[in-house]
Amino acid sequence: MDGIRVLSGTLISLTAVTALGTALPARAESGPQTRTALPARAESGPQIRTGTWTTSAQPKMAAVRPASRNKKIALGHLVQRAWNYQEFRCLDNLWTKESNWNHRALNHSSGAYGIPQALPAGKMSGAGRDWKINPETQIRWGLAYIKGRYGRPCGAWGHWKSHNWY
Repeated sequence: MDGIRVLSGTLISLTAVTALGTALPARAESGPQTRTALPARAESGPQIRTGTWTTSAQPKMAAVRPASRNKKIALGHLVQRAWNYQEFRCLDNLWTKESNWNHRALNHSSGAYGIPQALPAGKMSGAGRDWKINPETQIRWGLAYIKGRYGRPCGAWGHWKSHNWY
């Protein structure tokens, strides 16, 4: 949707520039003996040229609807936040490494729990009382955590790749 808005704005801008460019008289060098006559305007107004921009560019990856229930829930939340599919790919990589999208995943050595591997696990109670058993509550909390700390899932994924934690 943003791409369409940008293209529409560009088309409007180009149309306006074209219209202004033909409506303004050309400047002539002025000297003591030089006079420039303004061109006569046509009755119909300035000439406006329009065109359509097309591209043959293809996306780097095909958008594929995720198969697992937890991934579908997360994709829905990303769409609500107006994050693109690339952000979902980063989130998928991140939470696959952390918990393999298992909402009952427990790291016995650290105590991290759930899909986002919250540490301490009780932090997720702020997103809902059912945080221990509800993947949507965990996803909602995890996305809020990512937004607050890293801005977007790709920021969290980049940190994870550098430090092996997020």
